[in-house]
Amino acid sequence: MKYTTVIFDLDGTLLDTLPDLASAANYALRRHHLPEHSIDDIRRFVGNGIRRLIERAVPPGAPGSLTDDVFSTFKQYYVSHCQQLTRPYAGIPEALQALRQAGVKMAIVSNKLQPAVDVLHEIWFRDTVTVAVGEREGVSRKPARDMIDIACEGLGSDLSDAVYVGDSDVDIATARNVSIPCISVTWGFRDRAFLVAHGAASLADTAQDVVDAILSD
Repeated sequence: MKYTTVIFDLDGTLLDTLPDLASAANYALRRHHLPEHSIDDIRRFVGNGIRRLIERAVPPGAPGSLTDDVFSTFKQYYVSHCQQLTRPYAGIPEALQALRQAGVKMAIVSNKLQPAVDVLHEIWFRDTVTVAVGEREGVSRKPARDMIDIACEGLGSDLSDAVYVGDSDVDIATARNVSIPCISVTWGFRDRAFLVAHGAASLADTAQDVVDAILSD
């Protein structure tokens, strides 16, 4: 087995969360009489945490207090509705089962709010993924290494035989910051050309490709 510990990004890697993120963002914008965005706009806005999502969604030049209000509305709505349209990508449940049966330790590390991460982990991954780390007060978001260290501590693992799996430039930078390999998936929020342009060294087109890369000698 090539790696004994796998750290997964969540949005765009394990789960297609974009429909629920777009729904919640547009709900919050509507509540504050601001223009809504297409799902492709929301795709471009995600990746650096939900605060940055809202900052990008609110019109340029809006007062900071308005951005704060939209963000507060978004948070309240999203945590309660984050599971409505979200689903795992094709092959992900089977891939996680295969890794679990092979004895691989797995964690999720996401820039999504911890309460939403907890909800989605409980619904989809409680039987396969041991640790789920989301955005929380006092902990720097990815690409900083803090959340990775928390995940490894929870797994009882170190980084010597670990790999990171994600779908974005933020994930590539996160893996680089902890000096571990990164498998970049091509089915998520960023396409192959974007990933290669941002330094992707290993690409996976299917969930089975990820399994093969992790379990191969």
